[in-house]
Amino acid sequence: MLVSLADLPADFRWRAVQWAAQFPHCAYFESNDAAYPEGPFRRILAVASAQAQAQAVESLAALEADTSPAVFRCGFITYDVKNNIEALSSHNADGMGWPRLHFFAPETWLCWREDAVEVHGATAGVLAQILAQLLPATPAPHVPVLRPRLPRAEYLRAVEAIRTDILNGEVYELNLCQEFYAEQVSLNPVDVFWRLMAASPAPFAGFVRWHDRFLLCASPERFVARRGQRLLSQPIKGTIRRGATPAEDEQQRNALLHDEKERAENLMIVDLVRNDLARVAQTGTVRVPELFGLYPFRHLWQMISTVEATARPDATLVDVLRAAFPMGSMTGAPKIRAMQLIEHYENARRGLYSGSIGYVWPNGDCDFNVVIRSLQYRQDTGYLSFQVGSAITFDSDPEREYEECLLKAKALLEVLGATINEQ
Repeated sequence: MLVSLADLPADFRWRAVQWAAQFPHCAYFESNDAAYPEGPFRRILAVASAQAQAQAVESLAALEADTSPAVFRCGFITYDVKNNIEALSSHNADGMGWPRLHFFAPETWLCWREDAVEVHGATAGVLAQILAQLLPATPAPHVPVLRPRLPRAEYLRAVEAIRTDILNGEVYELNLCQEFYAEQVSLNPVDVFWRLMAASPAPFAGFVRWHDRFLLCASPERFVARRGQRLLSQPIKGTIRRGATPAEDEQQRNALLHDEKERAENLMIVDLVRNDLARVAQTGTVRVPELFGLYPFRHLWQMISTVEATARPDATLVDVLRAAFPMGSMTGAPKIRAMQLIEHYENARRGLYSGSIGYVWPNGDCDFNVVIRSLQYRQDTGYLSFQVGSAITFDSDPEREYEECLLKAKALLEVLGATINEQ
């Protein structure tokens, strides 16, 4: 079924997500009409009932063994899938309890075109149900002070310890993240998602529901996409705040462009991504069409590089994930040792943070983001969490790294109307 956007109300997307959030399996991918190198997410909304759980896959092995006819799938991969790829483990606190991986074939899904919406699958009555959705005026969320899983003093000590690890040759770079959380929180996930989109309109945003767990994501970063035999990854490393005036903004942009530490971070991860993609690429096809690209977002300038390769004809989605997940921009280099040290220094499991959400077309093309700038929420327990991080190199200043974390948290805190207890 094809419906012209001209025949739909201006708030159709809001109504559609409100309708979809009633389902236990829901995934919405939002581009925010952002201009992005190689394009942002497609705008897609997919839902499935509880009965669809039997057809869902929840492990890499199950995804690899799936012999059902090629269908459209969407879902998520948590950071802990690393434990299925490498000989790693996780024992830190986990307030969310996501399954490690979940892909479902939607019973109904909508795909936006420039001037129309396609409705696929079970379409009977769907449009009427969406249009009948009421959008009540919801007051701004009021969230209690968020507590750190890694107090400021402990975080600063961790950065110094990692600098010593780098000096001792353990790693070249390590992405250290920290969780801020609150308990017994009551909020409307759909309302907070749209508030987040208004505060931080990102090209790889998404809204995911898995039973009582919700992800509200405003990610600016692509993990990996496949288009035919072409593989594409766009790691982000390098961050600076936007300027208050055009002149100051340009000054900030130039400061980031010429910051040797930020360029070194970016280059190390580009080399790691090149190595990852080479494991599933045809020999000699890995290249870097853009290095140190600078792109503006609402609060930040970000340094983005693009790595591409031609996949081997036999390379499957699972092959690509085993080669490249977790993304190097969220681990460090060398990747395995970095992940071991991450488990040592961080006090919380990342869950979906620094994992990925995405969709896979029947022909094998796919697009996956990096889950950052995101809220995780458990409606049944009221557990609310977000995590932020930065790349630690030997040149890192602990106080500056901490301030970068707070800068990345700015939009999330504004949306929640919350503050952080930094002690």
